[in-house]
This record gives sequence, C-alpha cells and structure tokens, in this order.
Amino acid sequence: MAEGWGRILLEVVTPERLVLSTEVDEVTAPGALGYFGVLPGHTPFLTTLGLGEVGYRIGNQWEYLTITWGYAEVLPNKVTLLTQTAEMAEEIDLERAERALRRAEERLREWSTAVADIDFERASLALQRATMRVQVAGKRIGPSAQRLAQARRRPPEPSDTP
Repeated sequence: MAEGWGRILLEVVTPERLVLSTEVDEVTAPGALGYFGVLPGHTPFLTTLGLGEVGYRIGNQWEYLTITWGYAEVLPNKVTLLTQTAEMAEEIDLERAERALRRAEERLREWSTAVADIDFERASLALQRATMRVQVAGKRIGPSAQRLAQARRRPPEPSDTP
C-alpha cells in the first residue's frame, strides 16, 4: 500500500442504482485492453471497461462482482466504475446462470452447424456474460461447490462399451 494513502473508496454505479460504495485496500477490474489493478495512491486515469469480474480486497478478504462495459475513473483515493450492469456475487442465482450458459452454448452450436439464423456476436456475448456470472457466483460458494457445479455442466463422456 502506498505510504500515507489509507484506503480507496470504491463505487460501482449502473443506470439503475448504486451497487457498491465501500472503502477497500485493492481493486482489480476488466479494462478494455486487459485487467488493471489499483492500490491507494495510484496515478489518476480514465479507461473503458470490458465485460468481466471486478475483485476488491478489504484486509485479507476478497469479494467479487461481475460487470458489463462502462467507464472507470481512478484517482489516488477513489475508484468509480460506471457500468451498464453489475451484480454482486451473492446476487447471482447460480442455477439460473448455469441455464443461461447452457442456452448460450447451444445457440453457438446451432450457429456452427448453420441450422439456424443466429446472430453470432450476440450469442458470443451471451456466452461470455453467462460464463463470467457462473465464475463469480462460484467464488461465493467456495471451491468444492464450484467443482460440483462444473461437473454438472460438463457433458457426459462417451462410453467405450457398445
């Protein structure tokens, strides 16, 4: 931590609501050109945000949320994320997110076989968003439950017996 800077005020705002406003020790966010990290005393900058996971640390505890696109303003003692959507890990319904992931995967399979008139870009973004929501929700429930959820999503392996 930069000497004398204390903590960072992290605010995550969507058009509908203030999702988060809390003091943190560290922030990571998905910039348009890759993830970036911020500690107290960081050099100010503005950047665009991509779809991804925001992590923030208070003491030794990391918390997570998922965001979709927007802008970030970083100041030495404040980070403001203005995003299209944002969901805290505890707000994500894991079963619903897994269903959305399966639907997105199926739509892309349909596109790859040219069976249906599918908007590839839209289907691809839906897959990215669903994947991120499942990953962030999985961090809330812990590694063993996350492994179980991944096993449920995995298609059964073909049997060698006729």
